[in-house]
Amino acid sequence: MSKRPAPGQVPLKIANMDIASDNTATLAVVLIATGLLGWGWYRSRAYGKLGLLSWLQSVALLAPWLIFFGLFSAGVYLNLAAMLLLIAVSTGAYIFLGSQLRSTAQAQSQRWQQAAESGEDGDLDGEPPNPLMVDRVPVPPEEMKVIQGIFGIDTFFATETIPYLDGAIFKGNLRGEPSEVRQQLSDRLEEKLGDRYRIFLVANPDGKPVVVILPSSNDPKPLTTGQKLLAAVLFVATLFTTLETAALLQGFDLFGNFDRFGEVLPLSMGIWIILGVHELGHQLMASRRQVRLSLPFFLPTWQIGSFGAINQFLSLLPNRDVLFDVAIAGPAAGMGLSGLLLVAGLLMSGDTAGFQLPSEFFQGSVLVGTLAKTTLGDALQNPIVGVHPLAIVGWIGLVLNAINLMPAGQLDGGRIVQAIYGRKVLGRMTVATLIVLAIASFANILALYWAVLILFLQRQPERPALEELNEPDDTRAALGLLALFLMLATLIPLSPSLAGRLGIGA
Repeated sequence: MSKRPAPGQVPLKIANMDIASDNTATLAVVLIATGLLGWGWYRSRAYGKLGLLSWLQSVALLAPWLIFFGLFSAGVYLNLAAMLLLIAVSTGAYIFLGSQLRSTAQAQSQRWQQAAESGEDGDLDGEPPNPLMVDRVPVPPEEMKVIQGIFGIDTFFATETIPYLDGAIFKGNLRGEPSEVRQQLSDRLEEKLGDRYRIFLVANPDGKPVVVILPSSNDPKPLTTGQKLLAAVLFVATLFTTLETAALLQGFDLFGNFDRFGEVLPLSMGIWIILGVHELGHQLMASRRQVRLSLPFFLPTWQIGSFGAINQFLSLLPNRDVLFDVAIAGPAAGMGLSGLLLVAGLLMSGDTAGFQLPSEFFQGSVLVGTLAKTTLGDALQNPIVGVHPLAIVGWIGLVLNAINLMPAGQLDGGRIVQAIYGRKVLGRMTVATLIVLAIASFANILALYWAVLILFLQRQPERPALEELNEPDDTRAALGLLALFLMLATLIPLSPSLAGRLGIGA
């Protein structure tokens, strides 16, 4: 009869996985990333030079890490100088390609707009058509006159009209409060042309207000049957990974010991509840603010059960306040519950608690280490610390909420940054986040996995709100900064010197 591992042995087992397992996981991530790059190249061919440049940017970001981890899997280890050189070359290539992409897109768009206005039907010297202009029908002249007639000196005094996609951009002078002006223009347009067009009041690259009018056919589309099926498959997969996570925390493999299914339910249900509360926070706030969210697309993982979920807005957002409120509602609910479970678990911890953890384990998070020191005191100076299972669930909940608060793309943190500081700042923060994750992947392969997901699925900012000029108030800005602070405090480990001063670790 095989001997069952004691619960206290589990964290050591997870933290000290054998080299063969690490190499297998590393190789798997490298193969997945390479496959995604290949898929990206296949998709980019239809967009001509623009698509190729965009794909090359992705290659530039991932190349150093694919090289490093690919060689690592083969037993070849690069020194720090070589890695710094790779990163420097990668960063320079990314910046150069970004400049080329912007200039190419601008030049190509101008040529195709001129061709559309003049009625030419050529291939523009053999260039592939701008993908933004394919299947785009300019606004009919009679409707353009109607649209131009909605402007006035009391709302927005239009001075220039620029064709844009299948709509138009109107430059001019704003003559009132942005939200009121946009609503007046929208009411006038709906009265004359019905529900055929949408009005966006945004800032151009120079920071000056412009009005963008696009057909309602560009509104977000409902989920397809295939997307709903994918959401269901990912949900089921997450159920299995949370069960396996709970089993690993207790020192066994569920799939090899399915007769112990009942032992994993309490921990896995704790993770499910935290995931559900997070998503419920999003959905309730979206309903309150009268916008629609898609079904959540959960991201399963063996290590902590799930990385959370991806969701999409299925309706246009009226302003940046709504974007902020919906984005922060999920992490606020999830982190609030996780924090309560963590504190309750720490208060119930003791020598005979369910999990026996090495005291150095609490150095893995500034927030958790500080709370543990407050509740457990000098017990953290012992080699082994007894911890209640609720504390483990709370800790996992904090981590999965924190990684969704990273300021990148359409993650909750990215949406919060976009709402408070705008799309330009979010773009810079997304690049910075990807770089930090890439560096962190030296210590934890999961960081590379998360970076790849952001790069291919979540790096783009949310589409603009109908009225983008008004910024969220100071209260929302303060809450956003607090959320980002909690994210950092959860994910950043204590330094050995600080942990020593706090008395955390034997």
